[in-house]
Amino acid sequence: MEKSDLNPSKKKKKMIARLGIGTKGVVYLLIGGLTAWAALGSGGKKTGSKGAFQFLLGQPFGQVMLWLVVIGLAGYVFWRMYQTFMDPEDNGLDRKGLRRRLSYFSSGFFYLFIIYSAVQLLIGAGGGGSGGGKESMIQKLLNQEYGRWMVAAVALIFLGKAIYQMFIAYSGNFKIKIKEAGMNNKTQQLMIYSGRVGYTARGLVVGIIAYLTVRAAITYDASKSGGTEDAFNFIQDEFGAIVLGIIAFGMLAYGLFIMIKASEHKMNF
Repeated sequence: MEKSDLNPSKKKKKMIARLGIGTKGVVYLLIGGLTAWAALGSGGKKTGSKGAFQFLLGQPFGQVMLWLVVIGLAGYVFWRMYQTFMDPEDNGLDRKGLRRRLSYFSSGFFYLFIIYSAVQLLIGAGGGGSGGGKESMIQKLLNQEYGRWMVAAVALIFLGKAIYQMFIAYSGNFKIKIKEAGMNNKTQQLMIYSGRVGYTARGLVVGIIAYLTVRAAITYDASKSGGTEDAFNFIQDEFGAIVLGIIAFGMLAYGLFIMIKASEHKMNF
């Protein structure tokens, strides 16, 4: 009896998790798709999450679609915070468990800012590129007494995230968890390929964001920093449209991976 009483609650949390993770996948599909489209010279634009939201707003029923994205991402934030504080995966309080729970918290906290930028657009307060909010934050930090070191610390966080993305992509643990999820062989192969390519592309983009942030700390110039869109611009300027296209397709693969993950209730990484 007690067990059955818990089932509805568990089902609701699982539905919220799937909704949130799936919505995150949609955002990355838009980011990767629009940027790949731009790299091919067929339209589109190099963009981050805010640019993807602006694209959605420009479509028929754009406001409705963007509100649905906001609701979905709110579900993602809820799930990450639930993983952090309720620990449904039994990560515990040892060093490894705390590190994983901290990564859940930082992910949820980051997506709060993504939601905020979407709501700004919906109420007509948005504008500018995807890197503007980050640039403003960096400038505020640089204005503090130890601002340069604070910005350097932010860069280290980004660098750590980039390295972690690469670790996920190429660790044996990544493939083991996919195989344990009970999917058929074709889905497993699609997950392994899209996940490895996607995590690699995401790691490279976050690594460039870390570099841009370090550059801002060294020069005391917040305009030298940037977000995903600025990282794409850097890639195109330094390595050309072909490399940009490859990484953009990698972001598309990451979005696909996340959406498949949302449909698999056993996926847990």
